[in-house]
Amino acid sequence: MPRIVISLFIIFYSFGLQAQSFDQTNVVTQLAQIMDRNYVFPEKGKAMSDLILSKLKNGEYKAIESPDDLAKRLDADLKSVANDKHIRVNYNPTRFEAIQQGSPTGGRPAQGNYGFEEVDILEGNIGYLDLRGFSDIRFAEEVAKAAMDKLIQSDAIIFDLRKNGGGSPSMIRFISSYLFGDQPVHLNTFYWRPSDRYSETWTAPELVSVYKPNVPVYVLTSSYTFSAAEEFTYNLKNLKRATIIGETTGGGAHPGGPMLLTDGFIVNVPQGRAINPITKTNWEGVGVKPNIEIKADAALDKALELIKAKN
Repeated sequence: MPRIVISLFIIFYSFGLQAQSFDQTNVVTQLAQIMDRNYVFPEKGKAMSDLILSKLKNGEYKAIESPDDLAKRLDADLKSVANDKHIRVNYNPTRFEAIQQGSPTGGRPAQGNYGFEEVDILEGNIGYLDLRGFSDIRFAEEVAKAAMDKLIQSDAIIFDLRKNGGGSPSMIRFISSYLFGDQPVHLNTFYWRPSDRYSETWTAPELVSVYKPNVPVYVLTSSYTFSAAEEFTYNLKNLKRATIIGETTGGGAHPGGPMLLTDGFIVNVPQGRAINPITKTNWEGVGVKPNIEIKADAALDKALELIKAKN
């Protein structure tokens, strides 16, 4: 047999082995159990579980040979019951292993500078922060403190969240603590379905070097702004602590985290829901509507225009 034919045979044979290197029944069964036991709304968790188990029993997944294709199909099936953008089913053996080993980033690549993309003082003593993610304060405190200690000295602060896909409430709490006074302020409440409990987040004035409850604050948003970035925006909007400028955000208010299935499959399970202390609801499915609606690309210029008009 010619060498090139042998090589192609090995490649395709190896791909075939990889494509069959997962137990479809185990993947679907485990996913069904996890959603039934953990999804924030029990009735929808059970409905998702019943749907994929029924499809498994009827052989609707039988023809799917690629693990990536199975993950995409299961993701779509779950979302057909609960249109929740925090639900994600993936096949990623590398991330699977990283999570097993306790990776602090959940197996995702670490954000450069913990998401603090740009920290600057613009003309007119305007503080500007391009924040691409809300990293856990346990890992990012040094960077976050340096950034906020600089920004809080300005006469107005712009938080640019147009490219921010979310992260940890601990960073929301830390940054927010600079923006209120010497008394703790109730930011948000969460209900957690697996433990059937509520938790609250409050500002912590003792954590910050200085706080300025009167410095003008502007938050820039886009349709990409999601999850924790939406919480930060929603909190400040309803506390009347910031002017929100840009586009309505993505609409994800159900926090959770990755859970491992088998054979490299991972599901992100929304296990909680935000309950704002003022509105008694959240932004799930509808997003956060800005005070000033404008195309995301024009939001920064609009913020600068408003600040300069006040001076």
